[in-house]
Amino acid sequence: MKIIDVENNKYEIIKDYRNGFDKEEFISKCTDYFYDYDYVVGDWAYDKLRLKGFYEDNNSKSKEFNKIGNLDKYLKENCAYDCKYFVAKKINV
Repeated sequence: MKIIDVENNKYEIIKDYRNGFDKEEFISKCTDYFYDYDYVVGDWAYDKLRLKGFYEDNNSKSKEFNKIGNLDKYLKENCAYDCKYFVAKKINV
């Protein structure tokens, strides 16, 4: 598994569908906005990386639209068909 360090936050790439993970793009787009989330999902549309934060399903901050258990629904309804994507899980050190 790949471990990526972004501003002292560590992420493990737990899914890399169709080679969707690009380290440089992820580091450049993963701002402090995403540091609170348990997961960051990146998907590609028109050759541009989009990021979205997700929480563990039991996290008190989670809502229906950002629970990791609803990832398949998000990919189906909000992403291009069969797009490249990745899932990065935040590692608490």
